[in-house]
Amino acid sequence: MKAIGITEFGAPEVLQVMNVEIVPPGSGEVRVKVKAAGVQPVDAAVRKGFSPPGTVVTVGTIPGNEFAGIIDQIGEGVSQFQVGDEVLGFRLLGSYADYVIVSEEQIVHKPSRMPWEVAGGLSGAGQTAVTALELLDVSQGDTVLINGAAGAVGTIAVQVARAFGASVIGTASEANQEYLLSLGAIPVIYGEGLSERLRALAPEGIHAAVDAAGGDGLRVACEFVLDKSRVGTIVAFDVASELGIRAIRSQRSKARLAKLIDLYDAGKLSIHIREAFPMERAADAHTVVEKGHGRGKVVLVMM
Repeated sequence: MKAIGITEFGAPEVLQVMNVEIVPPGSGEVRVKVKAAGVQPVDAAVRKGFSPPGTVVTVGTIPGNEFAGIIDQIGEGVSQFQVGDEVLGFRLLGSYADYVIVSEEQIVHKPSRMPWEVAGGLSGAGQTAVTALELLDVSQGDTVLINGAAGAVGTIAVQVARAFGASVIGTASEANQEYLLSLGAIPVIYGEGLSERLRALAPEGIHAAVDAAGGDGLRVACEFVLDKSRVGTIVAFDVASELGIRAIRSQRSKARLAKLIDLYDAGKLSIHIREAFPMERAADAHTVVEKGHGRGKVVLVMM
């Protein structure tokens, strides 16, 4: 099968097509013919030599932590799925490939009306957003600030927080103000004067904040949320302890992914695809992701 591997650590161009042996699934596992795989910022870090906890990244490693596709083989003991099922799921590395093998506890059925590009890019950003909102105890009646609300995680966090019954204020560039409004957030431009703009929008205070951008927006968020245990960052881990806030890493599970599917089926969640690239152009996809500040998800397609 074809896969995208790391030929050396470095710039996006080190991502190259490789031929890899196809193996059958083991007990409790399924093999999925991949249709789409999401591209995340952590994939770029892996490309440069970062090893996620529990892994050792080497030359030849295949990046990618989220995917969608069609089951083509099932292993012994699999009870929830059958050959031909359309699914989406998560795994630790290996998703930039024609096939992936995963436990049946790492996948859910794909809604029939969900496009492959959306399915392939939902799990990573979606589960990070749900993890953050659950850890920060966001619920009915809260006012939540999402810093970097137009990005992949931010857009999902806006919609999930709204589904939880919260009011949402989202920071973004001027170009993304109308987009955030369409998602149900109160948009605010980041940058100089943010404190004053937030004070005018939330005179009664902000209960919780999810940071997906770092920088001054995170520090401003800390001014407004009195309980620092309800401020969390998914990017600025280097200053989390200094600020006395939570450093949040995604806690992925089948249950969290199923929750996102339920919201999608209920019409409460939409995913914007910024750009879809063929697998062979993984380097271009990484270049786009590393520019930052873009709206929605970048995905690879393996049609």
